[in-house]
Amino acid sequence: MFTAHLIVTVLAALWVAFSAYSILRRAAWVVEPLQEYGVPSSWWPWLGAAKAAGAAGLLTGLLVPVLGTISAVALILYFTGAVVTVVRARSYGHLPYPLLYLVPVAAALALASAV
Repeated sequence: MFTAHLIVTVLAALWVAFSAYSILRRAAWVVEPLQEYGVPSSWWPWLGAAKAAGAAGLLTGLLVPVLGTISAVALILYFTGAVVTVVRARSYGHLPYPLLYLVPVAAALALASAV
């Protein structure tokens, strides 16, 4: 079970780190939907930093489990907020995107609690 936890956690952290990198680099495929949703551009660096911190926390959690748990819960709340933002903007076609990040983090949390 530990091996599955390790693999899922590392992949989830890399995936979230990629998301952080994308927003910090202001990739068009990230920025354009954020503008549609009405997310102020002044928030984007903070959102990217939150994702980067969460990704780092997931990896740190492999050595200090409580930090991984806290990071996973925070990322789940973050991506749940992203789902709510997409729904409020009525951009239902974009709904799978935050879920693609939320599900691996939730899986990492579930596996951490099983180890």
